[in-house]
Order: sequence, then structure tokens, then C-alpha cells
Amino acid sequence: MRNILQEARFGGGATGVPGPADVVRLTAVRKVYGGAGNGVVALDEVSVGLRKGTFTAIMGPSGSGKSTLLQCAAGLDRPTSGSVVLDGVELTSLGERERTRLRRRRIGFVFQAFNLLPALTVHDNVALPLRLAGRRPERGAVEEVLERVGLGGRLRSRPGELSGGQQQRVAIARALITRPAVLFGDEPTGALDTGTAREVLRLLREAVEEAGQTVVMVTHDPVAAAHADRALFLADGRLAGELVRPTIERVAAQMTRLGAGGAGQ
Repeated sequence: MRNILQEARFGGGATGVPGPADVVRLTAVRKVYGGAGNGVVALDEVSVGLRKGTFTAIMGPSGSGKSTLLQCAAGLDRPTSGSVVLDGVELTSLGERERTRLRRRRIGFVFQAFNLLPALTVHDNVALPLRLAGRRPERGAVEEVLERVGLGGRLRSRPGELSGGQQQRVAIARALITRPAVLFGDEPTGALDTGTAREVLRLLREAVEEAGQTVVMVTHDPVAAAHADRALFLADGRLAGELVRPTIERVAAQMTRLGAGGAGQ
């Protein structure tokens, strides 16, 4: 039964065609860095939809455009052309101030570097996105999200008193506190050992399955990608394949093909 439900959930095959259930939708997105004479094409007419309540891994060789895709999808960078719609809002039509406001209210971020403020307690680090958005945390909200990531007893600790894995769990709690439409992760397990990385991936998986969160994660690691519902592959700025319910072996094989120049296969 679970497989049947998953097929319905991810129906549409490997085309990457955006659909009405997408919380993020990129249409013909092109991103060029530099001028007309020396421009570098980072994304080349990419169209893809990311479904609400799913976990998507974005993969590809170095320089394939995966981080640029995340930055455009999250409103951190503006495409040269094309359309990006997040939670029903066309990002490319917004000014910088409006995009900043939307990011604070509707998007969560988890990066390889934890980006915690060392002078603040764990509690205050988690509450910071709400305060930046001009909102006060609901009573018990910070405590609740820290309980979810297993740090309910470390409210008054400082980041320097925590392990790397604990700091990343604080970063996940901080990303979830605003109840974002999408949580974007850029190599969130890249600085962690294998066991700690597995714990962080389990938390992201639980956020999808238990809270209906949408997670989009850039990673180079087939083990991390195997926790996702779907893996998208980029090569030379273009979509180069897709796996639904990826396994470590299938992801590694696809990455090997792309690394060997098999993006067109």
C-alpha cells in the first residue's frame, strides 16, 4: 500500500514537469553570471516542480548548478530569466526587501556551517528568525521544537557548549520554528561524522513524515540522498535525471555516469 501511495504522490514520471501540487515551481529558469562576452551559464532553462510534503535531494558534479538552483528556488538569487513560484508567490517579481520578508516568514535554511550566534543561548538562537520577522514566539513553541530535535534540556546552553551534531540540530530547530513552506538545506551533513549525519537526516525525514514539512537538500552524498523521496540530478546547468525512492546504489551509479560525462544518457 505504501508503494502505491508513493507512486500517486510522485506521479508524473521522471520529466520534472511542474504541477499544481508544487510548493516550489521553476519554469525555464536560466542563470548567467558575468557579462555578455564572458558569461557563465549556471542554469540552462531548468523547469522542475517540488511537491508539498516531500523530501527532495539535488545532486550533481561540482559546477553542475545545484547550489545555484537552490539559491534561485529560495529567493537568495534572482534568475537571469524564467519564473520561480514559492508557496504561490512569484519570486522574480519581488524586490529585494519583499524577498527578504518572504524568506524570513516562509523559508527555513540549514547550511553546512551551523551559523549560530555564539553570544545567544540555544533558546534565543532558535527564536531569532521570528524576532527578525517582527513576531514573538508563541508560548512554548521554542521548547516544543527543541524537544522534537532532542535538545529540550539545553535551552540555556551556548553553541560553544554543544557538539557539532547538537549545533546542527539547533539549526534545524531554528529553521522549523517559523513553520516554513519549505526548508532548504545546503550540504547540511557535510561537516558531520557518519553517525551524527544519520541523526540529522533522520530528523529531516521525520519533519516530512510527521509534520508534513517540505525539505529540499543539496548534497553530494549518496547516503544522504537515500533518505529523500526523490533525487534530482544536474549536469552543466541542466536536469540530467531523476530517481524516485532513491537508494544508495542507484544514486552512486547515476553520479558515476554523470561524472564520466553520461549526462545525456
